[in-house]
Amino acid sequence: MIIDFHTHIFPEEIREDREKYFPYEPAFRLLYSSPKSKLAGAKEIVDSMDIEGVDKSVVFGFPWRSSDLSKRHNDYILEAIDRFPGRLAGFCCIDPFNKEAVPEVVRCLEGGLSGIGEIAFYQSGIDEASQEKLKPLMEICEDKNLPVLIHTNEPVGHYYPGKTPNTLEQIYNLVRKFSNNKIVLAHWGGGMFFFNLLKKEVGEYLKNVYFDTAASPFLYYPQIYQIAIQIIGKNKILFGSDFPLLKPAKYFKEFEKAGLSKDEIKSICGNNAAGLLKLKL
Repeated sequence: MIIDFHTHIFPEEIREDREKYFPYEPAFRLLYSSPKSKLAGAKEIVDSMDIEGVDKSVVFGFPWRSSDLSKRHNDYILEAIDRFPGRLAGFCCIDPFNKEAVPEVVRCLEGGLSGIGEIAFYQSGIDEASQEKLKPLMEICEDKNLPVLIHTNEPVGHYYPGKTPNTLEQIYNLVRKFSNNKIVLAHWGGGMFFFNLLKKEVGEYLKNVYFDTAASPFLYYPQIYQIAIQIIGKNKILFGSDFPLLKPAKYFKEFEKAGLSKDEIKSICGNNAAGLLKLKL
């Protein structure tokens, strides 16, 4: 089974008139002001999955400032998983600073969503205030044994829309503070997995942390797969395409270039995600 753990879908009203939301949602404008930034819906991703050979995708929305917009987008995710049972799993996406964050997460999880994400702090980074706002959401997921997917990125190198001011120290403080949670750090965790090589402390705090591959072909050479496997093992890596940013085929070609074994690909592309989502293979 191939599971894409990191994809985004949007309701038609947003896809058809994105500019309408730019004045009130600066983070959305930051990522999607360019006409080249693709927006897809539920049918589009399932059609793509059929072509690309993906069995199941984890879909989520955007961490809107607006409570109403967050609810409407999460409702769309709930409708999508009902519309395509067996093909889509959904995460609740919310801005932790939103005053409705806790009841919205409870509503979505009770409604059938499988975790929280992609949580992103596009303008602040994962600072102390952000981590404090995350605390009640993390407690909910720890209690329910559900994963939380956090946007992270490498703190060095070229700039691109959506690259946050997070630091490695912030990412580390996050996983240390919530070490009992099952956490997925998007985009290779900004390189945090490299520090699993440290002899003291870090490995213990990373024991429940997974790293997804979203946008990897734009960011890293294919060698990163073998290096990551050597450092954290094949069971802590999750295939995520960041669809519609990139199609899965791009990643599959990189697996070949990296020389991954069938067993490694099986873990990265399905088994690890199935475990987090509590699926039977």
